[in-house]
Amino acid sequence: MNEFLWKRIERKLAALPDERVYQVLDYVEFLESRYAVHGEGPASPFQKLAERVEDTLRAGRVPVNAIKSTMDAMSAAGRLMSGLAAAGRAVVDEVAGSAGTAKPAESQAPRQDQKPAPPEGGHGSA
Repeated sequence: MNEFLWKRIERKLAALPDERVYQVLDYVEFLESRYAVHGEGPASPFQKLAERVEDTLRAGRVPVNAIKSTMDAMSAAGRLMSGLAAAGRAVVDEVAGSAGTAKPAESQAPRQDQKPAPPEGGHGSA
């Protein structure tokens, strides 16, 4: 889909009340099922959960304002989770990067100023 068509659809959807946007979503999902159109890729587990919650609320005839509030809260939680995941990845990358640049461990041979370890199992000479 070209950028201009996408922006046009966004403007049209933004002008509609939430009840009508859900009707548009229903129609898009109908077209998707009828013509076996596949999306851009699989949704994330959190996205799937949010969609399931939204569908359950809609099936239960929950008022649109309540659905919108719930989905806004889930969206905020999703952004928080994404931020936490990004921070975790950054920490892992930093640790991995510093571990990769660490000096190699010294060899197991004793240095000249160290005494060799006593042999195991003995208390000295007999």
